[in-house]
Amino acid sequence: MQHYRYAIALNDENDRIEGEAEVVVKFLQPVQQFTLDLVQQSGNKGMQVSKVEGADVSGFAQRGNKLVVQLKGKVATASTNKYHVVYSGVPLDGLIIAKNKYGDRTFFSDNWPNRAHHWIPCNDQPSDKASVEFVVTAPAHYQVVSNGVQVEETALDKGRKVTHWKEVVPISTKIMVIGAARFAVKQYTDSTNCVPVSAWVYPQDKEKGFYDYGLAAFILKFFSDYIAPYPYQKLANVQSKTMFGGMENATAIFYNEHSVTGDRREEDLIAHEIAHQWFGNTATEKSFPHVWLSEGFATYLTNIYLGHKYGRDSMAKRLQEQRQKVVRYTRTTSAPVVDSTSELMDLLNANSYEKGAWVLHMLRGQVGDSTFKNIIRTYYNQYKGGNADTGDFQRVAQKVSGKDFSSFFNQWLFQPGVPKLEVSWMVAGNELLVTAVQKQKNLFSFPLEIKVVDEKGGEQTYTISVSKALNTLPIPIKSKPVKVVLDPNTRLLFEGGVKQ
Repeated sequence: MQHYRYAIALNDENDRIEGEAEVVVKFLQPVQQFTLDLVQQSGNKGMQVSKVEGADVSGFAQRGNKLVVQLKGKVATASTNKYHVVYSGVPLDGLIIAKNKYGDRTFFSDNWPNRAHHWIPCNDQPSDKASVEFVVTAPAHYQVVSNGVQVEETALDKGRKVTHWKEVVPISTKIMVIGAARFAVKQYTDSTNCVPVSAWVYPQDKEKGFYDYGLAAFILKFFSDYIAPYPYQKLANVQSKTMFGGMENATAIFYNEHSVTGDRREEDLIAHEIAHQWFGNTATEKSFPHVWLSEGFATYLTNIYLGHKYGRDSMAKRLQEQRQKVVRYTRTTSAPVVDSTSELMDLLNANSYEKGAWVLHMLRGQVGDSTFKNIIRTYYNQYKGGNADTGDFQRVAQKVSGKDFSSFFNQWLFQPGVPKLEVSWMVAGNELLVTAVQKQKNLFSFPLEIKVVDEKGGEQTYTISVSKALNTLPIPIKSKPVKVVLDPNTRLLFEGGVKQ
């Protein structure tokens, strides 16, 4: 897919939408038919196609969740054609038409992971990106927000209005979006790098929402400096009916309607969704099994941002909490981070988010801060505007660092679970013998830091190289040890403790 142009008509009488789509398709091989994803009408929900026009179209048919377009002859490889689809219906999903918490009628699309085809004909895959524009006709009391920049807002007859938004940067269907509601809108004056930052909130939440979402400009600047310049032309932060805590739609982030509190308690949520504008939106996973490249990155970059703002101890506390969440999750599943489950919603779990973040944290610990930042920047710059999988990221990490991370990536991302450690210690003459036992079935290989506290209050940190089921480190001592602390600097994802 090269470009989508959707003309969508909304109304207040019912939930039916009238749609016209122009899709520009580049054919990668000679075919005599092609398909678009679109949920067929069944009962009173779904979309009914009434017309398909374009180069050499001989007919069309709807089959389940597919719109099949027949052509008069085979198209040539690399040829690019435009097609026009007219359709209508009541969305079963994807475009959520519902009253907000104040009882006002709203329209908010919510496409992740592959729900866009409930209301727009498309190729509903994260790796097939295209530029997009939405031309929305709606009752005039609604304001409409979407991807990209607004190129038109014009009053029509019969109390209607047309609003046209256009995004020129190719994006995935999962982050294409429209929102129509009564909004209070604020443009922030502290935006940087000529990127307009705005808040779109329910009028009843105007004061609280403008204050809460005002964090976005500072967060945007931090990530622009840490990763690369912001890849889009604006950033709108929108209070919405999304089913998620937040949804990282390109240039128009949708936060759940309860995210507005007036005390900025959702700073981590806002940072997470803004980080997605680089990772997930611009550098995108090739397929959903690699979604940690989106969610794990956004989670860890949020940790980095909050650590920068509130200090190293704050970041360590977040990592410890995230570690416990991963440990609890691994007790209930045997799935690895890179998971091929067909239940895509099930990928929104502690593996994709917190464990993915921990993998990045441990990688950072092995290469150092400056090399890690260089890995992140190099990976982004190599795959911005495109798609990558875990192997692509591994190759970047290896090239930048000069280290082989084959075992590291395999054990943490393609192998389930985390190390379950039982550590004990004893004094034998002038030595402290520390023993670390891996209790889980699949062995891991990693450096384990321990801090030894002696009876005089002295502290010393040592590193045990753990790769076997039983690992012992003899440590020369001058004073009697009284305490051994595991992972004092919060560097390792593991379960367990010191056996007294």
